[in-house]
Amino acid sequence: MRSWLRALSGLAIGFGALHALGQADSESRSILKGAAVEYMYPEQVTVAAGKASDVALHFRVAPGMHINSHAPKDDYLTPTTFSIPESTDVRLEGTSYPEGSEFVLPLDPKNKLSVYTGEFVVQARIVAAAGNHLVEAKLHFQACDKNICLPPKTIPVAIDVIGK
Repeated sequence: MRSWLRALSGLAIGFGALHALGQADSESRSILKGAAVEYMYPEQVTVAAGKASDVALHFRVAPGMHINSHAPKDDYLTPTTFSIPESTDVRLEGTSYPEGSEFVLPLDPKNKLSVYTGEFVVQARIVAAAGNHLVEAKLHFQACDKNICLPPKTIPVAIDVIGK
């Protein structure tokens, strides 16, 4: 059954690409109408310089869509991950993700996925040097609706970190 899902996932990505090129005309499909995941806030945080601080990062998954959680139940599924480039004056010490919600695909009701829907919060533990730092962090995920999945995507998560 799992190999069938892998094949279906590949086909779904292909159909998603066709839709993006205007080859599919189903208006009821919301998967390509705007951003699948939106970074909401905070745009700016103030933390104690040189000390580990927790920052809650808020995201929203588009209605009718889901993304795999940080710990999907199958190895071939793309986990949601948050990262900060190593070349900045802000270091990511750790990340805590919410538990995923259980989701069942209509085509395979025996397979339960671990996903995020609606709003979710990633807790990032950061250490910042003194000063003002514009950090271009990233959230990597794969978005799907109940029929198809898009290729994995990475969105920017811009945060102005002030170390005092």
